[in-house]
Amino acid sequence: MASIWTRIKKDRWAYIFLLPSFVFFAAFFLFPVVWSIILSFLDYQIWGVNFAGLDNYREILADRIFWVSLRNNFFYALGVVPLWLGKALIISALIFPFRKSIQTFFKAAFYLPHVTSSVIISMIWLWIYNPPFGLLNYILSLFGHEGIAWLGNTKTALPALIAQTVIMGGGSSIVLISAAMNGIPSHLYEAAELDGASPIVTYLRITLPLLKPTILYLMVMGTISSFQVFTQVYMMTKGGPQFATTTIVYLIFERAFLNFQFGPASAMAVILFAIIFGFALIQFKWLGEEIEY
Repeated sequence: MASIWTRIKKDRWAYIFLLPSFVFFAAFFLFPVVWSIILSFLDYQIWGVNFAGLDNYREILADRIFWVSLRNNFFYALGVVPLWLGKALIISALIFPFRKSIQTFFKAAFYLPHVTSSVIISMIWLWIYNPPFGLLNYILSLFGHEGIAWLGNTKTALPALIAQTVIMGGGSSIVLISAAMNGIPSHLYEAAELDGASPIVTYLRITLPLLKPTILYLMVMGTISSFQVFTQVYMMTKGGPQFATTTIVYLIFERAFLNFQFGPASAMAVILFAIIFGFALIQFKWLGEEIEY
């Protein structure tokens, strides 16, 4: 114990400089997380607070809408993560042979939507998907097809959100993958060329295996982001039609801030954390076995 205090005293200035950041981290992250876990076991009402035990968890597990939102989240993540990651890998491979200045131009162009407000992007796509005068239906009309209510049809609403995310996303992934590709030793490609390997074989046998740490990071972060999707749903569909685009985070928002059911909403948040944590473990087990850190 004395040695710990000796080290703290020795490095006291480092801890002093870290203290303001830690205070903000604790106030705006650690405390809300701990408080939401506590709330999940409480019947929290304006007129009083009672201990509810596991009642909130039983309530949401018996709620059909919760399971519908969970299914929607799974389909959304299953559609977004592979397509978005595949898009980033393909574009990174296409711009990799260019010189640095051209690579920088393309990376900046693809990264631009990442720094644009997701609210603005959602409003633009609302116009694109608009049934009477939207751009997408106008293009279909040029080929003699009737317009489609993209966000008003239970069969097309969720795929429309997935398409919007895949098309607009991936900018940061392209930057990270391109940086990782530039860090691969050039002599490996030279040896493959001397052995007569084709560009596709070189990419599959050299580039992809050496990109595993980056792919693992992007896959985990993409899965987390997909299960936390909210802005597109709130701005474009409000969870409709007929709960076809209701996601867990949007359902948490409704229960907590529209219906003031803080206990069930917090229980949903805890379950969502457990689901994301489970997926992260599976992905680390799947992709992390052969990675040397």
